[in-house]
Amino acid sequence: MQKKPAKKIYFASDQHLGAPTPQFSFPREKKFVAWLDEVKGDAEAIFLLGDLFDFWFEYKTVVPKGFVRVLGKLAEIRDSGVPIYFFVGNHDLWMDDYFETELNIPVFHDLKEFEFNNKKFLIGHGDGKGPGDLGYKRMKKIFTNSFFKRLFRWIHPDLGVKFGQYLSVKNKLISGEEDVKFLGAENEWLVKYAQRRLETQHFDFFVFGHRHLPLEIQISKTSKYINLGDWIGYFTYGVFDGETFELKKFQ
Repeated sequence: MQKKPAKKIYFASDQHLGAPTPQFSFPREKKFVAWLDEVKGDAEAIFLLGDLFDFWFEYKTVVPKGFVRVLGKLAEIRDSGVPIYFFVGNHDLWMDDYFETELNIPVFHDLKEFEFNNKKFLIGHGDGKGPGDLGYKRMKKIFTNSFFKRLFRWIHPDLGVKFGQYLSVKNKLISGEEDVKFLGAENEWLVKYAQRRLETQHFDFFVFGHRHLPLEIQISKTSKYINLGDWIGYFTYGVFDGETFELKKFQ
């Protein structure tokens, strides 16, 4: 009997669909859907680590239009029995229950621990973690305040979504320090965050997005920090085969 191929766990982040315009991001959406089609066959689980959309806000009865192909593909994969986990990023932090109710995809608003094949993972988008980026951290407290979200819902969706999309593209205070140049392993603030976490708890892999740079940095003999890159210029993703974690580029 032919042995079945081993299942793998896939990770991707920072697609920023809708930016800078829906027309310009459409080819990237199709490419990401092609990737989902490719990995679904041997996926044990798929992790999406935030900023799937460049702007997302859920009114009680309205969500931003578009993104039909990627939402349909996620629904298809989830309906086939493959678990999908979604972590909000700083551009889609107003994600509420749409993914959970419509797609049966759990949504996490902070880092979460997982264990696969006796390997411990700390997984999340990564925004607001580590030292620095104080302007964004203050802004995030405002954005996630329930009173502020209620106020925003009073804006008609036609105006609210357009205004949010404009700010998302133009305002770096909203974006945070995400797509800057490599700072060096000793200065990367998510590396510093991971090192601090290791002082109290062991993790084999810290898997984050947000920085838009594909990075693999050994932070101890048994722990590695991975940043997944993005689907704007790099088209990179992570795959864990049960023993090793590898960053790959989707061609």
